[in-house]
Amino acid sequence: MSQSQLSRHLTLLQATAINMTDMVGIGPFVVLSVVAEIMHGPWFLYAWIAGALLSFIDAMVWSELGTTFPEAGGSYNFLKESFGPRTGKLMSFLFVWQTMIQAPLVIASAAIGFAQYTMYLYPLGFWETKAVSGAVIILIVFLLYRNIETIGKISVTLWIGVLVTMIWIIGGGMAQGHFLEPIKHINDGFKFNMTFAAALGAASVKSVYSYLGYYNVCHLGGEIIAPQKNIPRSMFISIAGIAVLYLCMNISVAAVLPLSQIEQSKFVISEFIQQLAGPTAAMIVTVLILWIAFASVFSATLGYSRIPYAAAKDGAFFKIFAKLHPTKNFPYISLLFLGGVAFVFSMFFKLKEVITAILAMRIMIQFIGQAIGLLVLNKRKGRNFVKWRMPLYPVPVILAILIWILIFASTGYMMLAGMAVTLLGILIYFVKNRINAGH
Repeated sequence: MSQSQLSRHLTLLQATAINMTDMVGIGPFVVLSVVAEIMHGPWFLYAWIAGALLSFIDAMVWSELGTTFPEAGGSYNFLKESFGPRTGKLMSFLFVWQTMIQAPLVIASAAIGFAQYTMYLYPLGFWETKAVSGAVIILIVFLLYRNIETIGKISVTLWIGVLVTMIWIIGGGMAQGHFLEPIKHINDGFKFNMTFAAALGAASVKSVYSYLGYYNVCHLGGEIIAPQKNIPRSMFISIAGIAVLYLCMNISVAAVLPLSQIEQSKFVISEFIQQLAGPTAAMIVTVLILWIAFASVFSATLGYSRIPYAAAKDGAFFKIFAKLHPTKNFPYISLLFLGGVAFVFSMFFKLKEVITAILAMRIMIQFIGQAIGLLVLNKRKGRNFVKWRMPLYPVPVILAILIWILIFASTGYMMLAGMAVTLLGILIYFVKNRINAGH
């Protein structure tokens, strides 16, 4: 099956909408309190700034690779092409291997967050919560079971809901007249020492999770119109827009609620709106947050479903995943498999565990590996080979690698799980090759 079977219909607006809906999701609404609790002071805003800076730096790596290899699968192609024939095969296999675990974790995290936030509207028991998260995943798969033109339109509709909600939250804080107070007091009691550095690292694991998704457009590279222009633009627009929205949202909440309440709240945005406008408004904003969580699962599942397809089409993964739907022209086997595994994960995991596991699973291969791959590619092919060139190369690449190493170390015991998954993948790769060589 040729790459041309995926058609280029996604515009810059639609690509940006897909990125931003993936980025926002349930993350910032459930992570806001966690970040504040870890930092334990008005300087918790620094964790959100750190997340934005890392995303900007890392997006430069994605832009160089995404514009040079604008095909379905994103990182699968980047790793395969960057490292050359032998190492590239191993790295791309490891990426698909960890994607089959971490992609369903990402989808499940948004669905679990959706169910958790539903409890503000209606108290749910353990199994009722699981039923809600499972139903979200089933509905997402149903909505994605259609052609890319329709999906592009659905994405823009979901994105509008995201923007309306964020503007309402930020506007509510501004209207109180104390919007700038958290910024004025951001350094009250601040001391830069090892304790702060450790807290910033742990908090950044959570804030970075809320920015993930800025690269989703790269997984859809084979369906983007004018990818050399639109892939970098959609990423940088998405990161800039989301960074402003996150910072303003955190400042708004901190301008209205005391820090102690923010740190302990499970429904901080709903409580924030309730204090501003009463219980009815709080119920409405909760429904809108659920809309955002749903939109995030939609975008993430869409992007990830293209990765096993790309690997299978390339002969590096099970052939069945290379199948496109006979009339709607999308990788339906890949979509159904990831949705099924995500459904199972949503039954067994808690949200905090999933967030840390997601980063631990993907940092080594996808983020650090990909950045090293870009350095290798430039050495092998020269700077003129890439279609978009970052300023100050290779400084941003080296910075990205160092920061990702620090974030990886901050995942704690999950770091060991990430390493174990990678080592198991290496073992399976060589066993598979030995078996294939024997035939």
